[in-house]
Formats: sequence, C-alpha cells, structure tokens
Amino acid sequence: MSVTLLRNTRIEVEDLVKEFRRPKEQEGAFAGLRTLFTREQTVKRAVDGVSFAVEPGEMVGYLGPNGAGKSTTIKMLTGILVPTSGRVTVAGVTPWRARERNAKQIGVVFGQRSQLWWDLPLRDSLVLISKLYDMTQARYAVQLAQFTELLDLGPFLDTPVRQLSLGQRMRGDLAAAMLYDPQILYLDEPTVGLDIVAKDRIRRFVAELNRTSGTTVILTTHDLDDVEQLCRRIVMIDHGKVVYDGGVEKLKARYAPYRELVVQTEGLTDVDGAEVVKREEGRVWLRFDPALTQPAELIAAVLARCEVTDLSIVEPALEAVIHQIYQDRG
Repeated sequence: MSVTLLRNTRIEVEDLVKEFRRPKEQEGAFAGLRTLFTREQTVKRAVDGVSFAVEPGEMVGYLGPNGAGKSTTIKMLTGILVPTSGRVTVAGVTPWRARERNAKQIGVVFGQRSQLWWDLPLRDSLVLISKLYDMTQARYAVQLAQFTELLDLGPFLDTPVRQLSLGQRMRGDLAAAMLYDPQILYLDEPTVGLDIVAKDRIRRFVAELNRTSGTTVILTTHDLDDVEQLCRRIVMIDHGKVVYDGGVEKLKARYAPYRELVVQTEGLTDVDGAEVVKREEGRVWLRFDPALTQPAELIAAVLARCEVTDLSIVEPALEAVIHQIYQDRG
C-alpha cells in the first residue's frame, strides 16, 4: 500500500519493511548445539511495506492484533530499530541516522517499561531528564508546575519510583516524556492495566497537550476507548500490512453501517424500515440503516404505533467494528 507523502508532514513512512532473522532450529541428536552453529536461517517479516503520513498536530490510532507489527513500527520511528528497507522521516530527520537530534524532538511512553530511575524519587528523575535535554531552570520550573497540576503529581513527587502504583508511574512517565516539550509523542499501550480514573486522567492530559501545544500523537493500544476519545484517524495493520487508513466515523460507516434504536415499550412487534434484533425486560432493539431510514422517521413511526417511556439511538462500538474486520480477514 502506497501513499502520496505531503511536504508539511510531521512523520513520513514509505514502504517500510522489517525482517528478523534467526538460526533455523535443528532436530534430532544435539539439536541445540547444531542450531548454534548452523548457517540456515528463518526469516520473519514483522513489518511488510507499511506507508503512511502524519501531519503536525494529528492524533492517530495505530491499531492491530498482537504480533501485527505495531511496536516494531514504533521502534523504527524512534530509532531503536533500523528497518530492513523503506524510508522514514520524523520532523525532517531519519531516526536511526540522527539519534540525538531525533531524541530531542520525540517523547515515548511504553506501557510495560519505565524511563524513570527506579530507586530515585520521581522529582529527581524529572530533574535528571531536564539536565539531559539541556532545559533551563526557569523552563523546567514552568513545565513541572503545569504537569503537576494536569497529572496531579503533587502527592507522590517525592516518592521513590519503585513505591508508586502503576497509575502513578504512568503519569510520571508521561511527565518525563513531555517535560522538554517534544513535537511528537509516541504512546505504546499507555493505559494497560490502569483503572478508569487513571485512564481518564491520562487521556485528558494527552488531549490538553494536543490542544495547547499542537503535539503530534501516535497511539498504539488495545483499549479502543482510548482511540475513540483521542483520535479522529486510524491506521490499522494486520500481518505487517496496512489494511485501513482513515477516519473513525468512516470506518464505522464502511464496516458497520447499521444503528440501533432501543425503545422502552410494550407491544411493539415490528415497524417498517427496521428489524427487531433483540427483546429484553420491556426493551426492544430495532436495527436500521441510516442511509435508507432516517432516525427521526423511525422514531415517529414507533411513537405512532405504541406508547414509549424511553428511547435511545446506539452507535456501533469501535471495538466491535474492528473485531469484525479481523474476523472477516480470517
């Protein structure tokens, strides 16, 4: 899949490929020793011709099942991995060729790994990061005050990182990643294992950074509530290939065009323009296609036929849509 890359893009990825090679496992006697010295190799293509472009200020959900190549792509964007082939430009630089310059313009949060010093208080970790990125003392003070308020860091700023809860550590990692005001933020499963309150605080922080600073965000996650609340665009990959690149609403319209009208009523058996798909405890679920039946017309038809005490229109959940896409692909 190829894309036309734009001049004002913040991130450009073109025909990106990453292969991992390992010795072919031998069988039979002394298999382990023979595997160690064999010249035969197996090749796994984790990323297979991925192309996309991200404009300044965009928040993009980079989605796919386990093993699809999401984290491998992020590691090439950050310069941790060198691709087998293809081209990557991040804010004008090739990440693995200009590691120091690239590091100063990106922030990275890996949900399962921390960049904080385990035995130091969170405040000391942030001070060290400010020194690494040559921040002035005045700039550091302003950023620390802002992030302390937005992420509610005050109660645990002087607590050793090893004593922080998962939610507290993730908030500390976010502060560390954005302390030096990078242009781009990569979030790899940032809310994994967090409770609802912690997830909400992190989402609001990322949205605020995007709104006030125009931070470009690429988010990989299995929690699709993160995507629905933060991203207007999705790049979806499967087996290392891009299978969808577009808006969230366009994805729903393409793969789940139906809506459901949920009615609290008695005696409703059917109505023109909709299909009864479920009944439960006095409620009726009517599935309809908005392209064929206008919601207002359907509601009017229901009200004309029976007494209604409550009703609502249910949009398709993004999680169900994506699950259906991967199920259809086998």
